[in-house]
Order: sequence, then C-alpha cells, then structure tokens
Amino acid sequence: MRKEVEKGYSAKELMKKFLPYYKPYKATLFLDLFCAALTTVCELVLPLIMRYITNQGIQNLAALSVRTIMILGLIYLALRVLDCIANYYMADMGHVMGAKIETDMRRDAYGHLQQLSNTYYNNTKVGQIMGRITNDLFDVTEFSHHCPEEFFIAGLKTIISFVILARINLLLTLIIFVIVPFMLLTSIILQKRMKKAFAKQRQQIGELNARIEDSLLGQKVVKAFTNEDIEKEKFEVDNGVFLEIKKESYRYMATFQTSTRMFDGLMYLAVVVAGGIFMVKGLIEPGDLVAYMLYVTTLIATIRRIIEFTEQFQRGMTGIERFLEIMDADIEIFDEEDAKELVNPKGNIRFQDVSFEYPDDHNQVFSGLNLEIRAGEKVAIVGPSGGGKTTLCNLIPRFYDVTEGQITLDGEDIKKYTLKSLRGSIGMVQQDVYLFSGTVFENIAYGKKNATKEEVIEAAKRAGADSFIRELKDGYDTYVGERGVKLSGGQKQRISIARVFLKNPPIIILDEATSALDNESEFEVAKSLASLSEGRTTLTIAHRLSSIRNSDRILVLTDDGIAEEGNHQNLLEKKGIYYQYYTTANELK
Repeated sequence: MRKEVEKGYSAKELMKKFLPYYKPYKATLFLDLFCAALTTVCELVLPLIMRYITNQGIQNLAALSVRTIMILGLIYLALRVLDCIANYYMADMGHVMGAKIETDMRRDAYGHLQQLSNTYYNNTKVGQIMGRITNDLFDVTEFSHHCPEEFFIAGLKTIISFVILARINLLLTLIIFVIVPFMLLTSIILQKRMKKAFAKQRQQIGELNARIEDSLLGQKVVKAFTNEDIEKEKFEVDNGVFLEIKKESYRYMATFQTSTRMFDGLMYLAVVVAGGIFMVKGLIEPGDLVAYMLYVTTLIATIRRIIEFTEQFQRGMTGIERFLEIMDADIEIFDEEDAKELVNPKGNIRFQDVSFEYPDDHNQVFSGLNLEIRAGEKVAIVGPSGGGKTTLCNLIPRFYDVTEGQITLDGEDIKKYTLKSLRGSIGMVQQDVYLFSGTVFENIAYGKKNATKEEVIEAAKRAGADSFIRELKDGYDTYVGERGVKLSGGQKQRISIARVFLKNPPIIILDEATSALDNESEFEVAKSLASLSEGRTTLTIAHRLSSIRNSDRILVLTDDGIAEEGNHQNLLEKKGIYYQYYTTANELK
C-alpha cells in the first residue's frame, strides 16, 4: 500500500517511530540501564560516607576509629570496582547495541530506497540520499546508546539526591531545587532552536555533498570548458552557506551552555549562603553541609553532562528525522496484494487506451495509446526526441505506472504480476550505459545470479565483446573503474549487451543499444542480436534506421501518438514521416 510523506515531525513522533528499533535488543538495553543504575548508586554513596566521617569527627572524634574508616574505605573500594565493571559494559555493549540499531536502520533505508520509483530519484539528489544513510545514521548510533543512559542516570541522580537531601534539610533542598524548573524551561526553548539549526545544517551538508559529487563526476566536462573557476565559485557559495548555518547552531549552543552555567552558579550560591546561615543557626550539621555541597556538585555535573549530550541528542533526532523522510517516501510502484509470479511468458504485449504523465511535473507524454506487440515479434520504435519512445518502453517493466488504461502481458494486466518476476522476464540495454565499479566479469555476471565463467564468456562472445575483453590488461578480471570510466563507449555498450545475453529473457528492450558502436562492431552485434531475438519479443529504439530495417514492424511515435506503422518497405512506399527520416539519414552519410 502507499505511504504518504510526513513533514515536520514532533519529538514525540520521532521517538514513537524510533523506539521499535530497540525491540530486538531489549535484554542488552535493560542490562545497560541496570549498569547505569549501579554506577549512579556508587557515585551517590561517597557524599554519605563523607557526611558520616565529618559529623563523627566534629561531634565525637574519639568514636571515629581507624577500623571504621578502613571498613568505609573497603566498602567504597568495592563499589568503585563494581562501578568500573558496569561502566565497561556500558561503553562496550552499549555502543555495540547502538551500532546494531544503526545497521538495522541503514538496512531498512537501503531496502526502502530499492522500492522507490524513478520519480523519487528524478527529484532527489544522490548526495542528499548518501548523507542520510551514512553521516546522519552515524549520529544515531551515539544517540541510541547514550540517550536512554543519560536521561535515566540524570533522572535517577535527581530523584535520589532530592530524597537524601530532603531528609537532611527539606527547606534548603527546596531552595536548591526551585532553580531546576527554570533551568529546564530555558533548556527546552533553546533545544527547539538548536534542533532547527541542526536540521538546516544536515540539509546543507547534503547540498554540499551533491555539489561535490556533481562536479567530480562531471570533471571531464568542467575541464573541457575550462570552467574550474565557475565550479570553485559554486562550491564557495554552498560552503559559505554551510558555515553561516554552523555559526547559527553554535550561537544557540553557546547561549545554552551560558544559561546553564548561570543556573549552576545560582545553585552553588544557594548552598553557600542559605546553607551557611542554616549552619550558624544550628539547623544543619557541618557534615550535612559538606554532603549538600557534594550532592549539588554531582547534580551540576549531571546537568553539565546532559548539556554536553544535548548537541549529540539534537544531531541524533535530526538524523532520525531525515531517516524517516526516506522511510515515509511514497512507494509508487508496488506489488498488488493478489500479485502472482510470471511463469514462462510468451511475450504478447498490449497497450489499451494508455495515457501517461510524469507524477512530479504532470507533463503528459501520450494519451489513449493503443498498441499490440505479438509474441516473438520484432518491433522497432522511431520518432523525434521527446516523443515518448523510452517512456513507452519504461512502462512495460513498470519503472513507471500508467496514468490511465492498462498494459497487459499474455492477456493479464502487468500489475497482476510480481515486480521481481515481471522484470526478471525482461532484458534491457539502455541508451545510458551503466557499469558498476568492479571487473568486466562481475559486470557481465550481473545479468545472472551465480553465473559460471563459461556462461559469462559465451555471453560476451554472442555480444561481440570477447575479443576486445581478452586484449585488456587483465582480460575478464580488468577493473573498469567507476561507471566504467576506463572503457570506451562502444566497449561499455557491448558489455551491457552481454549482460542481457547472459540473462536470456523472453522479452528484450534495446534502447539505442548500438548507438555507441562503430560500423564493424554494430554489424557483429546486430548479427548476435538477431540470433537472440529469434522467437522472443523484441522492442528496439533506434535513431540509426539501418539497424531496424529487418524489424517485423516499425512504429513512428510522435507527440500525437503512433503516426505510422508497418515494415521498412511499406513505410518507404508511404513517403511519410519515416520516409523523411530515412532520406535525411542517407543524405547525411
């Protein structure tokens, strides 16, 4: 089913959607919080020991023996050992839990990205996506570990400290703790502003990544037009915006830290002034005042720790928000509930009153299109650029869904088939060849899971690629570089064709499959394609009309739909649009 994109998440919504990621690690989390409780108890015992020793020393020094002090020392030593063990678990397994949650979230984000349609990628920069599933989730690791720990410890220390101090002197305790609500209110206001600043920071770093990626991938074009200075200027603008956003976030952080230091001072002032007056009037013992000061110091240290964690907290919340923006992106192309596997398709394709417009800009490509491609038929599509040739072919494997009408395969609506089985039955060689960073062998083998070396070589031979591959430095083990940058356009094209030969699908779509080949290579590949096409449904998009002369049927697709159709000879005799294309092509030779 479809999901609608949510925007402007509240903290409550973020946590509600994030908390389920703790479920597989409940045991680890509970043990981590138990260890946090142990470290807290160990820390809060020290003021009580100091209170006892101080009061005994002032009231009855003779009763304070070395044995008593040694016993207290051993108790404290045992507590410190326990504290070290608990802290080790928190630092080790707590962080591992955070890393596992990060891994789970990245897995879910990547899985969701695989399901998103072309429309999403047409409107979202790859640099932004990369930032969301890498840098943003790094912060989530620390957040998922420290967030429950820090708030649990802070809450525990505050409650225990209040109970102990209230039993010593309720009035002084109330004077100290009356400052806390004002501190919290100030913190909440400033945290909201910090959250917005960090969100802007994350957005801009994504833009910066996208700018760098775009410039580096297009570095040949940049150099060809000697536009290095222009690219530097663009980068400086984005980099400067990022600096200003960071300045804003640091201003809020500075204000936040300054306000908490001010409240720290007020709490110490309350202990010194009010506590000193109470001691003079005999309302509190000197040892109790020492304990007060230690507890207030502990409380302030806790608050400072929360302050230091605030930046990490806000980064984590921002990372979760940007993660959810991916997870809540609308899945436009999905399996219907009753979708079935496509088994042994014959390849009969029919377009019935098909209309299509792009979902993002509502640019209509065609309306009321009717077309039948018979099983095993070789159909070529020609026409002006922007006439919808590639779009028509992209509708068959459901890279986009039709706006109106339906497309059937062997008499069944293609939406009734699972996406995996539908696309698994279609082989595509696209105009924009994409090779993965890896070896030649790996790129061809991508066409079939667990393909053997013999199968890969045979596919390469049928695509006319084996001879040039063997001439490469490392043959089939040659590294092709990012996006196949180390190979020529023709070489990349033949490797992509070899992938389809290896896949050996019943339906083939060739989108300018021979556009980057020289005449000799085109002739060799054309023979192989003819062999592969035998008995299979084949759609060919071509500007080189010589490559489609032997097609069973040629469609001339224009802005008004299918303007002409027939075989090569029929269309020449009509002396229409196809005739003009063919005549012009011959004149240009």
